[in-house]
Amino acid sequence: MNPPLSPSRDIESASLANGLQVITEAMAGVRSVSIGLWVGTGSRHEVRADCGLSHFLEHMLFKGTERRTAEDLAREVDSLGGHLDAFTGKELVGFNIKVLDEHVPKAFDILADLLLRPRFDPEDIEKEKGVILEELKMEKDNPESVVHELFLSNFWKRHALGQPIIGSRKTIASFDRARLQGHHRRYYVPNNLTLTAAGSLRHEEILRLAEKHFGGEKPGTPPPQVTTPRVHPVLEIKNKRSLQQVQFCLGVPSHPTPHPLRFACYVLNVILGAGMSSRLFQNIRERQGLAYSIFSELNQYRDAGCMGIYGGTSVESARRVVDSIVAELSKMKSEPVSDDELARAKEHLKGSLMLSLESTSARMGNLARQSLYFGRFFSLDELLAGIESVTQEQVQQVAREFFVSELTGLALLGRLDGVSIDRGQLEIP
Repeated sequence: MNPPLSPSRDIESASLANGLQVITEAMAGVRSVSIGLWVGTGSRHEVRADCGLSHFLEHMLFKGTERRTAEDLAREVDSLGGHLDAFTGKELVGFNIKVLDEHVPKAFDILADLLLRPRFDPEDIEKEKGVILEELKMEKDNPESVVHELFLSNFWKRHALGQPIIGSRKTIASFDRARLQGHHRRYYVPNNLTLTAAGSLRHEEILRLAEKHFGGEKPGTPPPQVTTPRVHPVLEIKNKRSLQQVQFCLGVPSHPTPHPLRFACYVLNVILGAGMSSRLFQNIRERQGLAYSIFSELNQYRDAGCMGIYGGTSVESARRVVDSIVAELSKMKSEPVSDDELARAKEHLKGSLMLSLESTSARMGNLARQSLYFGRFFSLDELLAGIESVTQEQVQQVAREFFVSELTGLALLGRLDGVSIDRGQLEIP
């Protein structure tokens, strides 16, 4: 059954006989079209021995097909003045192309060839191992990335959500043609794909092209069910003497993506640490001068979520910064946010939302997210109303539910000689 369409957005949806869902949104006043294919399987579907396989496969799809070399792919996209890109996430893998409306048939041909007929040349696989190992080294040289992975690997210990998307040196080195082909055959099937397109388009034409390029593909077996992670709020301290700062990540659980209180989570995050006027930025950077960078962010998934607070400070200030963060979390629990603060956070969210959805690429991604996580489409007015409906009581409710000592984890990375932090310091009154 197709999800109901949004009353104030020109969205249409249909499914091919093999299960491929096709969703389009026509946008007036633009000449571009963004087309995305979304694989409903990401790194959280991997067993530990396959950690990084989804990401490796994403890379390999750009190394050539049965009809095109990697150079052919690059030249054809460039000749259209288009942009071809991909990413691997915890719950899906996305491939997208953006072109002028007159080049949509060619773009479909390129995207379908990329997804359905990868070459998986053994020599290319060995070369790409080197490329991805360099990508891994780059991440290991980024302390913010390292402390983030250190925190998540403990917070969701023994669960695939806690594994790095890129994998490890050991798993990357183990991938071969048979593993890649097996993963591709299992998950890159029509009933595990969603096709979204937004911009200067007609739904009937997109549906015709989808049928032409994907209609002959056979459906596969549904992806395996995933388990919901259990929180392990660990205190992890790791010395890395080459760093000049102490990098930290303090986090608590949050509601998952489809939860009714998701808008309250967004508002709370903005007030706490998502901007220059946020409490953490104003208190820890502006008033106390203890950090250059400090912010909070939400990572939300189908059945789980996490709110993390990230930053860097000196060894001497590390304990004071943690104390200041805990004090802000405690204040969010004990005192309702002010009317002005709530209003500013709402306007920030509404402005960010409306500006982000002005591009065809953003609309394309928004269609996929709403379909995959909600099974329906929201009008812009509904989204704005959801933000506006958030109350002080709801923000405080979320804070009281998750800003709890027993749910709080902390990872510290850097020159930690003499830094004394224990679980008692994470007590949130």
